[in-house]
Amino acid sequence: MPVFTYRATTREGAIVEGVVDAPNEHAATERLKNSGVIPLKVRSTDQGKKKPFHISLRIGRQRDQVLTFTTELSSLLGAGLPLDRSLNILCEISVDREMKVVISEILRSIREGGSFSDALQKHPSLFPTIYVNMVRAGEAGGVLDTVLDQLNEFLESAKELKDSVVSAMIYPAILVLTGGISIIVLMTYILPRFSVIFDELGGSLPLATKMLLAVSSFLSSFWWLFLLAAAGLVIGLRSFIRTKEGRYARDRLLLRLTGEIIRKFETARFARTLGTLIKSGVPMLLALVNAKDVISNRVIAQSIDAVTKGAREGRGIAVPLAQTNAFPQLALSMIKVGEETGQLDVMLLKVAQTYEKSLRTEIRRFMGVLEPAMILIMGAVIGFIVISMLMAIFSITELPF
Repeated sequence: MPVFTYRATTREGAIVEGVVDAPNEHAATERLKNSGVIPLKVRSTDQGKKKPFHISLRIGRQRDQVLTFTTELSSLLGAGLPLDRSLNILCEISVDREMKVVISEILRSIREGGSFSDALQKHPSLFPTIYVNMVRAGEAGGVLDTVLDQLNEFLESAKELKDSVVSAMIYPAILVLTGGISIIVLMTYILPRFSVIFDELGGSLPLATKMLLAVSSFLSSFWWLFLLAAAGLVIGLRSFIRTKEGRYARDRLLLRLTGEIIRKFETARFARTLGTLIKSGVPMLLALVNAKDVISNRVIAQSIDAVTKGAREGRGIAVPLAQTNAFPQLALSMIKVGEETGQLDVMLLKVAQTYEKSLRTEIRRFMGVLEPAMILIMGAVIGFIVISMLMAIFSITELPF
């Protein structure tokens, strides 16, 4: 039987940790609840061995902190503890100093008479607008614990989707980096030494070798100019992309190059966000505004304005979405069925699940083509350099002494 580690709290606020045998995570959680403790985190002992390699960044750490905070707060509220007591327990058990300060400020704001959503809104770097609006809807409907459960599922799905995309891009990035460094070393360090040898021996060199040595000589003598031009290009592109026109042009280009992947990625994010918001009780128009904010591609995001206008006019969202031509046909059909049956939130979440699964397949297929193509290109460049040098050596050895 699988073994699960757990972290729980008693109703008096004492933290307990240990292991429990259970057939699955849900059964382990129920067994802990029946024992009189409130489970905060239940995890299989095998999960730690299967974590994919990822680059640790500050923004990623903040996302993990919010997910942990949401999971633990949902567990405490679901066990019947009041909000201030739950926050007080989370403040005491938090191991991150910054998160402890944030929770204490939220707790102080609530004790001074403010709402939980208003307290969260004071920390926009940690809690985005969609998070705050869902909590506000939960407070208004008296179902904060249920909304936090939905938020927890939403954050976990979003994290899993983003991590799968990042993990898929790690190997191509390493391949480009190592290949680029190899070419730079060959061009600026190895070839100049061959150039000296060829000059001393004299003779006519093949055209490919002459071209290669000319490029190598230029890079060796004017490497600073190359770096300056590269830095200027990067700075110029970054400045252009920061403008509204630049972001739109970049997103339009990306949509043309990798259309299916981006469409599926944005469809999954939009559908999960909108479905979760509607299910949490957020009004449709506000939910559409929040769902638009999570779409990173400006071309697709701009089309949501027409959908919002259609919803405001009472035409629903299925027809306006179809008119944008920004989303796949299957997603539009599922959304239309959900709207007709009065189960739009359920159908949107099914759309998200469908396209998250399809996206992973599409990424694997894309990487299956991209990785060999990159290896082939890098191999062709390095092979050209090596063959050019060998041709020069062979031509020199044929010269009479």
